[in-house]
Amino acid sequence: MSSLARADLESLLRARKLDRTLSTAAPEPGAELATAATGIAALDARLGGGFPRGQLSELLGPRSSGRTSVLLQLLAAATSRGERAALVDALDMLDARSALAAGVDLARLLWVRGHVVVNPGLCGDMNRRALDQALKALALLLQAGVFGLVAFDVAEAPHEAVARLPFTTWLRLQRMVEGTSTACVLVGSEPLARSSAGLSLRLAARPAPHALSGLEMTASVVRARAHRHDEGPIRLLAVASPEV
Repeated sequence: MSSLARADLESLLRARKLDRTLSTAAPEPGAELATAATGIAALDARLGGGFPRGQLSELLGPRSSGRTSVLLQLLAAATSRGERAALVDALDMLDARSALAAGVDLARLLWVRGHVVVNPGLCGDMNRRALDQALKALALLLQAGVFGLVAFDVAEAPHEAVARLPFTTWLRLQRMVEGTSTACVLVGSEPLARSSAGLSLRLAARPAPHALSGLEMTASVVRARAHRHDEGPIRLLAVASPEV
């Protein structure tokens, strides 16, 4: 099964012209490339440059918190730097027009569309299988070593489906990305990787002073390993997205 999945990934990489070889690295490590910037100046300043490379980080927040907009800006910033980016979209919710409006270069984005559903009813097993497939895709992308950014979006997945995942899942993924130049960002409505995450960015919406001034949000940054916590308001310019 894993060899077939890898062959499928290689085929996708070739089709999108993202394959110089699976051994081709993401950006070379260096002081200026230790983080993957989001492209939002105030947020990057809060994050110390962006999301750390070689770490499993989290982008968290409820619906309408700014979570989707930050994800799109993060993908846009990566592709504008000429990096390859990948998104495992577990619920197949990415709006391509919104991504384009945010500046994402779709030619440099590998979009893996999943089959997790918000309301599985009595078919909980279907979601378990779909989530397992999405995680296998994430692991293959991290092992490929060609992406500067890999995002895994399960923000709208049912709580019980995500909560059922063993903690060792995140530890295994952390070992895969550690020491590489890939920034891996898990997108959710609540904490996923817990202490294995390099950085957790938690968003909450705030009333904006002017309706057209963009989204005002509170960004809380938790660095588990450094035992640091930083919180404060951030202004995010509006982007064309059905859910920010």
